Amino acid sequence: MTLKAQPKASHFIDGEYVEDTDGTVIESIYPATGEVIARLHAATPAIVDKAIASAKQAQPEWAAMSPTARGRILRRAAEIMRERNRELSELETLDTGKPIQETIVADPTSGADSFEFFGGAAAAGLNGSYIPLGGDFAYTKRVPLGVCVGIGAWNYPQQIACWKGAPALVAGNAMIFKPSENTPLGALKIAEILIEAGLPKGLYNVIQGDRETGPLLINHPDVAKVSLTGSVPTGRKVAATAAGSLKHVTMELGGKSPLIVFDDADLDSAIGGAMLGNFYSTGQVCSNGTRVFVNKKIKTEFLKRLKMRTEAMLIGDPMDETTQIGPMVSWAQREKVLSYIEKGKAEGARLVTGGGIPNNIAGEGYYIQPTVFADVTDDMTIAREEIFGPVMCVLDFDNEVEVVARANATEFGLSGGVFTADLTRAHRVVDQLEAGTLWINTYNLCPVEIPFGGSKQSGFGRENSLAALEHYSELKTVYVGMGPVQAPY
Repeated sequence: MTLKAQPKASHFIDGEYVEDTDGTVIESIYPATGEVIARLHAATPAIVDKAIASAKQAQPEWAAMSPTARGRILRRAAEIMRERNRELSELETLDTGKPIQETIVADPTSGADSFEFFGGAAAAGLNGSYIPLGGDFAYTKRVPLGVCVGIGAWNYPQQIACWKGAPALVAGNAMIFKPSENTPLGALKIAEILIEAGLPKGLYNVIQGDRETGPLLINHPDVAKVSLTGSVPTGRKVAATAAGSLKHVTMELGGKSPLIVFDDADLDSAIGGAMLGNFYSTGQVCSNGTRVFVNKKIKTEFLKRLKMRTEAMLIGDPMDETTQIGPMVSWAQREKVLSYIEKGKAEGARLVTGGGIPNNIAGEGYYIQPTVFADVTDDMTIAREEIFGPVMCVLDFDNEVEVVARANATEFGLSGGVFTADLTRAHRVVDQLEAGTLWINTYNLCPVEIPFGGSKQSGFGRENSLAALEHYSELKTVYVGMGPVQAPY
C-alpha cells in the first residue's frame, strides 16, 4: 500500500526531521476511506528531551531580538502559507477528512492570518509602561516565559499549530507543539515553513505523541507554559499536572453552547447560523451552538426550513469541491456520536432528520448524517453533554428571562449566540450569558483580531488578539531610585 502522505520523519527538531522508531507506531488514517496514509512514531523520552533542549538553547538569543525583527519572520511565514494554500489545504483534508471547500478557506488561511497579525502587532503589543513616583519612577516590561508547550486538537490541526505558535514566538518564546495523534501531518509542514521563512532552528519543534507523551512535556522542569486545546476532561488533567510545578496554563476546552433564536429574528439567517454552528467541519467544533433555543412562536416554521436545508447538504468525497459534509475524524468518534443519537431517541427527543449513516457512501469512510432533534428538554443527555458531531438539539422557550436561565444552566461557558432584530435585547442577553465568546446575528466567526476563549469549565486564557500576548509573556517591574537612600539605621 502506498502511504500517500508519509512525511520525511515523525518529528521536526532543531530545524530538521528526526526519527526514533522505538516510539509507539501512530497510523494516520484518511477518514474518507479508512486508508492508512502515513505511519509515524510517538516521541520517546529521548525525543522529548532533545526537543526541549533544542528549544531551551535557542530561546535566549531569539528573545534578545527586537519584536519587529521577530515579527518580520512570522509575516514571511504567512506569505509562504498563502502561496501554498492549496497544498496545505489538501493535506489538511487528508489529515481530518474535512471537505476541501472548508479547508481551503478556513484552515491554513487562518493560520497565515495568525502569523501575519502577530508579526505586525509585535512591537505595539509587547510594550510596557512608565510610572511616575515623584522624584523616583518605575517602569514595566513584558518578557517571554521561555519554553512553551502547545498541545493540539484534531479538528483544526494547522490552525491550532499557528494560533499557539504565533503569539508564543513573537513574544520571544520557543514552542514545542504536539499535534493530536489523529492528525499528525499538518504541523510538520508549519515547522518546515517557519524555518524557510528564517526562524532560527530550535524555536518551533514538532513532536508526535499520544496520551503518554503529554505528561513528559508538562512535567519537564524546563517547560514554562502549557497551552491545550482539547476536551474538558483532558483539560482538567493537564491543568492539574501543570499546577504541580506552577506552570503558566491556557486551556481552550469544550462546550455545550446556547444559540438563542427570538421570534423577531431573520429566520433564514438564524437557520444558517444554526447550521454553521452545528454542521461545519461535520460538527467537530468546540464553540458550536449545539443547544438551539427557538421561541415557540416560530418553532414550526424554523424546523420546516431547517429540515429542508439540512437534507439538501451534499455529503461525499472531501476532495470534491462541491462536497459540504465530510466524514468524522475517526471510526471511534463516529461511534461515539451514533451512541449519543441513540440516547436522544431513547430519552424521547423527536428525530427531525438524519440520525444514521448516509446510504450514498460506499467503503470504509467514517460518515454520518447531519442530525436534528426537536422537542429536546434540558435534562436529556444530548442537551447536557458535548457530542462533538453534527447533532443539533432544538429546544423550545417562551420568554427572555426563562431562556437566559436555561442557557446558563451548564458547567460549560465557551460560547453562545443570539439572533434577534432587537439589538437592545441582543446586547442585554449576551451580557447575561455566562460564556467567553458571544455572537449577535451570526455564529462561529473567529478572526484573529478578536480574543477567543471560555469561562467556567470551558477553560481560561485567550487565543488570538493582543490578549494572547499577555498569556505568553509576564510583566517585569523595575523601580528606579533617583536620589540617596534614606535608611533609619
